[in-house]
Amino acid sequence: MAKSKRDKFEKKWEKLRKRGKRRYIGSIIALVLVILTGGSFLAVLAYLQRNGLLTGIFALFEAYLEAKELDITIVVFWILAIPIVLILINIVNVVRKLKFKNYRRTWQETAKIAVEEERRAFEAKQEKLKHTQRFSGLAEAADTEEREERPSQKIRSLKELCENFRLFAAGEMHLYYTEAQIRAFVASLTVSRILILQGMSGTGKTSLAYAFGEYIGNPAAIIPVQPMWKDRSDLLGYFNEFTKKYNETQLLKKMYEANGSGDIYITVLDEMNIARVEYYFAEFLSLLEIPNPEARYLEVVPDVWEDDPPGLKEGRIHLPDNMWFIGTANNDDSTFAISDKVYDRAMIINLETRTPPFVAEGEHMAADISFEEFTALAEGARRGYEMTKRNERRLKELDSYLISKFQLTFGNRIMRQIRGYISVYVSCGGDELEALDDILCKKVFRKLALKDLSLYRREVQEIPKFLETLFGTDKMPACRDYLSHISSRQ
Repeated sequence: MAKSKRDKFEKKWEKLRKRGKRRYIGSIIALVLVILTGGSFLAVLAYLQRNGLLTGIFALFEAYLEAKELDITIVVFWILAIPIVLILINIVNVVRKLKFKNYRRTWQETAKIAVEEERRAFEAKQEKLKHTQRFSGLAEAADTEEREERPSQKIRSLKELCENFRLFAAGEMHLYYTEAQIRAFVASLTVSRILILQGMSGTGKTSLAYAFGEYIGNPAAIIPVQPMWKDRSDLLGYFNEFTKKYNETQLLKKMYEANGSGDIYITVLDEMNIARVEYYFAEFLSLLEIPNPEARYLEVVPDVWEDDPPGLKEGRIHLPDNMWFIGTANNDDSTFAISDKVYDRAMIINLETRTPPFVAEGEHMAADISFEEFTALAEGARRGYEMTKRNERRLKELDSYLISKFQLTFGNRIMRQIRGYISVYVSCGGDELEALDDILCKKVFRKLALKDLSLYRREVQEIPKFLETLFGTDKMPACRDYLSHISSRQ
C-alpha cells in the first residue's frame, strides 16, 4: 500500500518536472529572441544616425503617416509594445517557475508525510497482530467443560475392568468382542502408548477404541489420517504467517487438555497406514522411547509470545503420559506397509473376524477410573505375577533357535514387552501360555515376513515341530497358524 502511493507521487513529480523544464526552455528562447531583435534594431538605428540617414528616414516616415492620416503616437506605441509584451511573458514564466518549485516542495513534503503515516499504520497493525492471541483454541481446551454425570463404578482389578468393558460394549453399544481380544487390548495399553488394531474392514477396529473411551467416560478423539500426510504438522498444525494465528488441530487441543487432566485419553488414528506412518508420526515414535515421561516435549512454535497459553513451555508442548495413540490399519492395496520400526514400538491386536453377538447380562455401567488408578493396577499386576522360570527357559531356547536358523533375535525391547504383557494378561483373567502365544506371533514371528522366505522354505516348515517339542502338543495355535499362513505365500 505504501509503495503504490509513493510511486503515484513520484509519477506526479516527474510529470511536473518535465512540464517546468519545457516552460523554462521556452522562456530562454523568448528572451534570446528579444535580445537579438532589440539589439539588431538598436544597431540599425546607430548606423543610420552615424551616416545622417536617420533624420531623413524619420522625415519620410512622418510624411508617409501624414499622407495615410495615421497618428504617429499610436504607431510608436505598437512598435514599443511588442518587446514589452515579450518581456512580460518572460516575467510570467519566471513567476510560474518559482510557484512550481513551491508546489513541488509542498508535494514532496505531503508525499513524505503520507508514506510515513502508511509505515506507522503498518507497524501498528503488525504490533497489534503480534499481541493477538495465536492459540485461541488451546485457551478454550484448558477450560474443559464438565462432562455429563453418568452412573459409574469403581474398578478394583484389571480382570474386573476387562469383564465390565466387554459387557458394556455389548449391552450399551452392541459391539461384540471375545474375552481374549479385550484382555489383549487392556494388556497392550499397559505395555505401550501405541497400539495398532489391524484386520479386515468391518471387524470393529475403530469401534473397539471408541467403545473404551465411552466406557471410561472420556470419549476418544477420532482423527482420520489423510493420504497426503508427510510430517508432524499434519497432526499438530502450523503457524499462519498471514493471519498470525496458529492453525490448531484436534490432536493438539486434546494434548493440551490431557496435560491438565488426570483422565485417560484415547486418540484414534483412523486408517493410519493410508499415509506413511514413519513420516508423519516419526517425532512421536522417538519421544515415546525416552524413559522419562517428563522429558517428552514436542516443539509447536520456535518463539514465545507473552500471551501464549501457560501449558506451552518455550513454544513446546508436553507429550502427555496419560494419552494413548491407537491406530487402525487395513492391509490392502490402497495402503502402505507399516515399517518394522513402528511395529517394534507398538502393540498389535489382530481383529480378523467378527465376534458373534451375545447377551450381556447385568447392569452395564461405565468405569470410574483415572490414569493414576489404571497405572497403579498395571504396576500391581507386574509385581504380583511374573513369567514362570520354565517359560523364561523356553524363550531362551527359542531365541537361540531363531538366531541359528534365521539370524533373528528378540532384543531387549521385545523381551521387556513380553514380560509386561504376560503379567497384565494373566491379571486380566487369561492364561500365561495363551499370552505368550499371542505376543510371540505378533512381535517375533512377524519379523520372518521381512525376510526372503524362498531361501528359508524348509526352515520355516520346521518351526511348528520345534514349538511342539518346546511347548507341547497342540500348544501355541496362533504362532502355528501364522507360520502356516506365511509358508503358503512362498
